Parts: sequence; structure tokens; C-alpha cells
Amino acid sequence: MRRTTGFGLLAVCGLLAGCLGQSQEGDQARNADAKEITLTIVANAAEGGKNARGANWLRNWVIPKFTEQQKAKGVTATIRFEQNGTGDEDYKTKVALDLKTGGGGDIIEIDGIWLGEFAQAGQIKPLDEVVGDTGWDGWNQIPKAVQGLGEFDGKRYGVPMGTDGRVLFFNKKLFAQAGLPSDWQPKSWQDVLDAGARLKTLPGVYPIQLNAGTAMGEATTMQGVLPALAGTGKPIYDNGKWQGDSPGLKDVLGLYQKIYGGGLGDPVLQQEAGGRQRSFQLFSENKIGILLESDYFWRSVVEPKNGVAKMADRDTAVGWALVPARQPGAGVGGQDFVSMSGGGVRVINPNTKYPKQAWEFMKFLNSKEAVKESLAGTAQTTQRQDVNDEVLKGDPMLTFISEKVLPITRYRPGLANYPKVSAALQQATADVVAGRSPDEAARAYREALVKAVGEENVG
Repeated sequence: MRRTTGFGLLAVCGLLAGCLGQSQEGDQARNADAKEITLTIVANAAEGGKNARGANWLRNWVIPKFTEQQKAKGVTATIRFEQNGTGDEDYKTKVALDLKTGGGGDIIEIDGIWLGEFAQAGQIKPLDEVVGDTGWDGWNQIPKAVQGLGEFDGKRYGVPMGTDGRVLFFNKKLFAQAGLPSDWQPKSWQDVLDAGARLKTLPGVYPIQLNAGTAMGEATTMQGVLPALAGTGKPIYDNGKWQGDSPGLKDVLGLYQKIYGGGLGDPVLQQEAGGRQRSFQLFSENKIGILLESDYFWRSVVEPKNGVAKMADRDTAVGWALVPARQPGAGVGGQDFVSMSGGGVRVINPNTKYPKQAWEFMKFLNSKEAVKESLAGTAQTTQRQDVNDEVLKGDPMLTFISEKVLPITRYRPGLANYPKVSAALQQATADVVAGRSPDEAARAYREALVKAVGEENVG
């Protein structure tokens, strides 16, 4: 499941170095004055393998720099990096087992979608319960919405490692042919549909791609249902309840019906196994007008040199706009525009023997210098605004994500039942694309939801 050296490292850490001790409630000051410390950081990254850039950064920059910093303070620090290079679910299982048995590293990198599940299981605890004072000037550089990636039930559990944002990408060449503006910014769903109707007049063009169906998997949920649902004013999970066949959900399914039942999108594409990749290719070939995607689309899909669907004229031909709420002010928090984001989080093991030092290491990992170094010269959205201001200044699209999208974004609920809920949402959109009415699809969705999470947990 991971490198055998990683397991050996963990075993050595537990048996010889005594990295972890049993949690003592309120004892955040234990070993605070220690002059010799050992900390282990665990990540799903491996040199020469998965997430190699992150692994190289930890091994070759973070560990030497932090060790040197501690030496200047009179502390001998041994920092161990437990490498993993496995599938996300296997890594999640390994982390959960480590935490459940009182083991694991001192600092652990996890997907933000797992945070709530680990918190509800008592495997991680609010940061202030583990380390005490969590004051840090770095919080001022992480937008409040992005801080939400490391929060659950109103409590802060960790520090975000980075994030992304979702927008409407559009083809400026097709827009020009349809008489639409190059600086297009819809203010409502109707504005998007109206633009789609104009694009429909162009031969061989699919006006709108809003991911739908089960073949698209989580891309349907994150690049389709959840942004649209956020535009109705209520997230999928709120006040301990999963949203059922609500008016908002029916509105979202109604939007899908208008697109795929109204000739504004390709229903067949939504059912193909490689539909998402095919949509990328069609966009790059000037055959899709509007597509809801994350900034990954800009960085890695239509990127002119190395993209999977290269567009040589990306910088002039591709536009972007905020995702509008159903109508102005109808979005979550009364917002006019909405987005969804993903990302990782670093948490501190409640059983760490060195809570104060682990927090100091956490702050170092998320310092401006460290975050900038982690990019290895690439342009990518980070959790820190000051880093983004510096490294994204030559990229207007990613600057837009940093300045306009991250302050208004939302995240998926990190709960164990989320994958089941997501699958039910995907099926609801598939039903609509196949011709069922929004009401019928919503009823079937509620039945699947109740089966998945229980009637008492459905709002």
C-alpha cells in the first residue's frame, strides 16, 4: 500500500523515538521546553512517484530548513517524512487505522473531504484543543472561505494546503461569431441560457457543457450540481441535514432539463465513459461554447504546450466568468456569484508528544517562503494570498481565481456519507438527461438519499 521504508520509519518512530504519546486532555504544553524533538510528517507523496514535487519539497527543502531553524533556537530536531504513493482510498484507510490505534505521524496531510469524517470519529480534534494558542499571522493571508477547508462544525481542525476554484470558461471565438461580448459575465442562470441560445445558431456547436450523469462521476457533482445548488441559497449539507427533494434541488434539475432537453447541450456526451475528456477535446476544437470547470482546465487541459487538449491560442481565445447564482442575491450567504473548491489539509495528531513544536512546524510548512518554494516555479493557486499575489501576477486567469473566486467559494461536506449522496445526485442528473422530469428525478433522488443516510438525516 505504501513504501515499506515508510512503514519501517513509522515503526522505528513509535518504538524507539517515542514520537507519539497518549493524548492528555488539556496538556498542550507537554514537552514544550524539550531540547531534542522528533516529528514525523505523513503525506500521500513519494519521491519519483505520486505527488513527487511535494515529496521532493518536503525531503530536500522543508526538513533541512526547519531543522536549521530549530538548531538556531538551541533545539535538536529530527524530522521524518513518511512517504506514501498509493490510491487515495488506500491512503485514507491507512491514516484512519493509524489514528484509531493511537499511532500515525505528528502532522498528517489529508484530503479536505475526509476532515469531518475523521472529526466525527474522534480521530482528530480541534486545533486549539491539541496545541493551545493557535494565534498566527498567516491566518490573515488565508481567505476566510479557504480557511473553511480546514474547519468542521464551526471548529478549526487544520490548515489548508492549497485549493482551486470553479468558473465558467467560454470560447471567445464562438462568442464573437454569435454576437456575444468577449468580457461576458452572466448575472443569472437565465443569462447563461440566453447565451446558449445565441450559440445554438452556430453549426456544429454544443452551446453549454454542464457535467451530468454517472459516467462523469464526481465531476458531475463538483462541476455541475453543487455549484448550481449553491446558487439557490442552500448547500447540500446544512444544519446536520442532507438536502432532499427541495425546491432548490428541483430548480437545479430544471436547469439541467433546459440545457439537455432544450438542445443547448449534448446528452449523449454525458453518458459516455470518457465524456469529460471528450468535452475537453471538443472545447479545444471550438465545438463547445461554455463549460463549467476548475482552474485545472486552464492549467492542465488547454495549456498551449503540455495540456491534454492543447489550445495554441488559449490566452486570447479562452475567457472566464464567475458562476452566477440563480438570480442576483440568491446564492449561499446572499451571494450574487458562487463557486466550489477542493484541496488538502494538514492536521496535527492529537497524540503527538510535542504539540507546541508540531504547531511550530505546521506554521513553518504554511509560511510564505515555504508555500512559494513548494510551487517549484510553477503558477498555481495556493492557500496564501500574499504568495498568490506574487506568483500569479503573470497569469490573469489564476489571478482571477485568487482574487475573485476564493473569497466566495464553498467546500464539499467532509462526511462519510458524502460519496453516497454524490452518487445519488449524479443519478438524478442522469435521469433528467434521459428525459425524466425534474420532479420525478427529485423524488427518486430523495428515495436514494433516505436509503443512504436515513430519513432522520434528510432535510
